[in-house]
Amino acid sequence: MAEQQPIPDVRKSVTVAATPEQAFRAFTERLSEWWPPSHVLLKKERVGLAFEPGVGGRYYEWDVEDNEVDWGRILVWEPPHRLVMTWRVDGRWQSIPDDEKASEIEVEFTPVESGTRVELAHVKLHKHGEDARRIFAALDGPSPGETLERYARVL
Repeated sequence: MAEQQPIPDVRKSVTVAATPEQAFRAFTERLSEWWPPSHVLLKKERVGLAFEPGVGGRYYEWDVEDNEVDWGRILVWEPPHRLVMTWRVDGRWQSIPDDEKASEIEVEFTPVESGTRVELAHVKLHKHGEDARRIFAALDGPSPGETLERYARVL
């Protein structure tokens, strides 16, 4: 039986003209301004996105009928330096109900001379099982990618 190759992390970054505090707040409090409109887990029109601050909080979206879908849970909340959360999405870009098969997203906010370097990493992609390679292929590409590009424009 052939040994399966590990799934590498996908890391992307962008430098924004903001302090780490401003960059962290924009990332966690202004989601509706930068989150790609194509990244939706709901069946109806999305009207909001939010983070519940702190470890154990969730980040989620809701629609016009107040239906909610969790994107994941906060594992590390260290403003303004670091944020780690689960990512509850499968290979068909549908919501998964818990963190058992969820990978993680790590976001680091590092001060640099020109502002703040924001690095977003999708890690532990192997947890997606059969969908892992498909998810890796969809995420892997030139940095900063659509999500961080939209985020940078907000700042």
